[in-house]
Amino acid sequence: MRNRRFVIALVLALAFLFRLVVGLCSPFWTTDDEKQIYLIGFKFYATRNWPYFGPDVTSAIQVPGALQGLAVGLPLEILPIPEAPFIFLNLLSFASLAFFAWYCSRRFAAIPRWLIWAWLLTAPWTVNLSTNIFNPSYALCGAILFFVGAIETYPFLSRELIARRWSNLMMGFGLFWVMQFHLSWVVLLPYAVLSFYFQFRSEAKLGWRGLAWFLLGAVGPASLLLPTFVKYGLADGLGSTNETVAFGVQNILQQANIVEGVLGRFLSFASYEVPRFIGSNTAGRLAFLREHLWLAPFTVFLILVGILQCIAMFFLWLRKKNGEKDWRAMKYFMLGTVVLLYASFLFSLKSPVSHTFYVTLPVAMLYGFYCWNDFLQKKLWRSFALIVIVSGIIFEAGLAVHNYEHSSLYLDRARVQQAISSKNYRVLGERRPGSRY
Repeated sequence: MRNRRFVIALVLALAFLFRLVVGLCSPFWTTDDEKQIYLIGFKFYATRNWPYFGPDVTSAIQVPGALQGLAVGLPLEILPIPEAPFIFLNLLSFASLAFFAWYCSRRFAAIPRWLIWAWLLTAPWTVNLSTNIFNPSYALCGAILFFVGAIETYPFLSRELIARRWSNLMMGFGLFWVMQFHLSWVVLLPYAVLSFYFQFRSEAKLGWRGLAWFLLGAVGPASLLLPTFVKYGLADGLGSTNETVAFGVQNILQQANIVEGVLGRFLSFASYEVPRFIGSNTAGRLAFLREHLWLAPFTVFLILVGILQCIAMFFLWLRKKNGEKDWRAMKYFMLGTVVLLYASFLFSLKSPVSHTFYVTLPVAMLYGFYCWNDFLQKKLWRSFALIVIVSGIIFEAGLAVHNYEHSSLYLDRARVQQAISSKNYRVLGERRPGSRY
């Protein structure tokens, strides 16, 4: 038993280090968003001024709340080196994904635990985004807590794996956590309303008790939001985020594309969507393959697997039966999520690119496990899944080496260290014009 626990602990430690290395090698200097998120926290560290606002939506719109600044700045107080915010983020994302893996392992007894854990910790959308300093990366932690909590309060999906009070507490915490990192928090509101509809319908006393636990969970992150409204008032404290609501004709046209629209991007969260991370266009992706010919077989293989995964998840929705008794409920829950996203983007200033609704990744992943549940009970499919996961790890290692050389923090780490040592954020860069702090 001790040896088994030691092996498990060692594997998890190696998985964390792998994810941390991928995160540290992620694009930093070549993408402005990541550097701006870093600067929000670094400015707090350097000036000691309270970060009343977080990420920029546009040059004139900012997300209210201090969580983003604290999440990046406080780790620098503990360990004043450039890697500190990455370490903290990876602790957060690893812990939340480990919790989600535990939860999924309990729901899908027929799928080997090693496979669930390996997939969630190394899938392209979890290892490439949630390890890098980017505001949706932080939002994922709250999203996992929120969706697990919400699902455990729905009578049609609950497995009673988590006590009702903790489910409500997680929902409250998760909602107000995401609220300070990304505007996609509004997508979570209908799920919370649905949860309390069922809770109050079951018994009013239980509903009020659940609401009390929800508010208790919200207290922590919400307390970091209050100073913004105390200082700026309700109207200015919103950071003009209310102006992001706008009927978008262009979004309707984009959503009509089943591949590049909401449905294709949503299903891609639970697949090997490799192209997204090797280049922004076909020319860039081909250049990546030419530069790393040894990696080409793994990359092409994973691209094909990813395409087939999305096609399969699309058509498997039509299946009437599944090894899981609540398959019908899950597939309509997934459909409801997609419909909600389509409706949301009709009134969004932002177009439906993947990171704008990254918060729904837990739903996509859960739906994916339902789709593969019957297949993964067979040895042949388990062996194939192992080959795919190993190929994915090799690909991610190769991609990390590429990013390390072309776009990572380590292209000019000395400059970041100088900024930290001198506590002069301007050495690193300037916040966007008009940014409030």
